[in-house]
Amino acid sequence: MTLWLYNLITSGYFAGIRIVARFSAKANKWVKGRKRLFDLLERDFSKRKPQSPLLWMHCASLGEFEQGRPLLEALRREQPSLQILLTFYSPSGFEIRKNYPVANWIHYLPADSAINARRFLDIVRPDVAIFVKYEFWYHFLSALRKREIPLFLIAAVFRVKHPFFQWYGGLHREMLAFFTQIFVQDGASFELVSTITNTPVQLAGDTRVDRVAAVARQKTDLPQIAHFCGDAPVLVCGSTWPEDENLIQHFAASPAFQQWKIILAPHDVQPSRIEALEKLFRGMSVRYSAMGNMKSKEASQPRLLIIDNIGLLAKLYRFGKIAYVGGGFGRGIHNTLEPIAYRIPVVFGPHYSKFAEAEWLAANGGGFPVAGEADFMGFLGQLQDDTFYEKACGKAMQYILENQGATERCLVEIRPWVQAASFQNSL
Repeated sequence: MTLWLYNLITSGYFAGIRIVARFSAKANKWVKGRKRLFDLLERDFSKRKPQSPLLWMHCASLGEFEQGRPLLEALRREQPSLQILLTFYSPSGFEIRKNYPVANWIHYLPADSAINARRFLDIVRPDVAIFVKYEFWYHFLSALRKREIPLFLIAAVFRVKHPFFQWYGGLHREMLAFFTQIFVQDGASFELVSTITNTPVQLAGDTRVDRVAAVARQKTDLPQIAHFCGDAPVLVCGSTWPEDENLIQHFAASPAFQQWKIILAPHDVQPSRIEALEKLFRGMSVRYSAMGNMKSKEASQPRLLIIDNIGLLAKLYRFGKIAYVGGGFGRGIHNTLEPIAYRIPVVFGPHYSKFAEAEWLAANGGGFPVAGEADFMGFLGQLQDDTFYEKACGKAMQYILENQGATERCLVEIRPWVQAASFQNSL
């Protein structure tokens, strides 16, 4: 792909988003979030402290943010005076983390063009930049390289089907050369990308493992959840979609599992989705938002708790005996690391091949992919056997214990660049 073709494709893509914004709430947020963006940047960065270094981290969305977060927070702890700009491409990341307290400024990333990249960097003037996982915007990366700003890619994953490894992927291969260093999650990515670039590549692992392990160590007081669960075994279902919820309904109706309780946190918490869940589980559910006025005895009576807010799920898995992670009947499963950090086995749908942790869990007996109701109920039945269950729990925890440390491996390499910027700015 040549640069003119890239510009043509991206221009058409951004124009398409503006057209779709008339009909799509998410696209509309994407467009509205970028209105007067440069005015907002100029306002915010007029307050920048020139003597303190500025780190810019860019994430596509919420999942990528969770991968960048451990590194961001580690750098902040080490250098409290560090100024941090966090940008997002997607509204689903920006809207949820726009008040993230560790960052000084949080904004959308402007659409990728040579003019926008120059103007953005003229205003922001970062000393170090970190992009997370899949974000490859040619003009921003090129502009950073031209200004000799250290640029790192963390938590990267590369696959043979990606443009970098195709005959038309020349521009993508060129983008790899703009990075100071690339940190990849797995050995396959390391082998692939090392053959097509001279940029230093390091096998660091997945920083999300450090994040979920840290969350699991926190002691969050959730008395209403505890009253709901009582002494019953609990199936915690996270980031579910309708196909997942149909399976869970069979579980709820099964005579073999009547003593179990269910915590269900849907991927979409719009009122219409919550109402649909109440109809599906008619007579047995209560909303989390309705529990505030309930006494502990009342809170313990329903069998199913619907989580109708965002941001609580990672802390809920500690109440579970088994976890079910949704998305596997659609484009791909959601976060299986969060439940296994609590040493519980996880069940998920059939579309998990892009997720290294899920593949390992499925191969080693810590996770169980299901293609439908028979598989689902079968594995849940097997997990009632104490020996089988304990072995699954051990394998789930094994993955967490063996894959921590990615944050520190990235930190060792990036820390000196931040320290050098701090020294330079203080002169």
